[in-house]
Amino acid sequence: MKRLSIFVSGNGTNLQRIAEYFSDNPTVEIANVVCNNPKAYSIERAKNLGIPMRMITKADFSSEAFTKEMQSLDIDLIVLAGFLWKIPESLIKAFPNRIINIHPALLPKYGGKGFYGEHVHEAVVAAKEPFSGITVHYVNELYDSGEIILQAHVALDKNETPDSLAAKIHKLEQAYFPVAIEQVLSDQ
Repeated sequence: MKRLSIFVSGNGTNLQRIAEYFSDNPTVEIANVVCNNPKAYSIERAKNLGIPMRMITKADFSSEAFTKEMQSLDIDLIVLAGFLWKIPESLIKAFPNRIINIHPALLPKYGGKGFYGEHVHEAVVAAKEPFSGITVHYVNELYDSGEIILQAHVALDKNETPDSLAAKIHKLEQAYFPVAIEQVLSDQ
């Protein structure tokens, strides 16, 4: 049995999609959801899916106790699904090559501190890029610089807006993120 922990900060559509994707797979279990935003709709999604929820504060998150708690759950893979905090070094060391993230751009472009969500789409459209997409990558000590697992791209239209690009990126996330997770689990 492979056990996932999914870290979220927002709406939780990727959490929902991942749970649906693995719902008929008896070898994969979502052990818990970790959330840093008490107003996130992800909390409701986890509740509806019957997945244990763990709310965290900044102090909790960077504590050794939280790292030990995660280790005690026998987690095989931590999945950042719209999680907006930088992962502490202690957690990265405790889960080497076992934390992955999805980024809404084709890294290495439009990555790093401050590049998340609509900020990425605004920058891509302003630069008149011909393509954008998603990158699923391993997490290391630096923002958005871990080894790339998977990328998928879409073309930008002549009249692309940040909102229309966000909708295209969301479709890529829904299609490819669970597949990338499955690939990582099978490679472990």
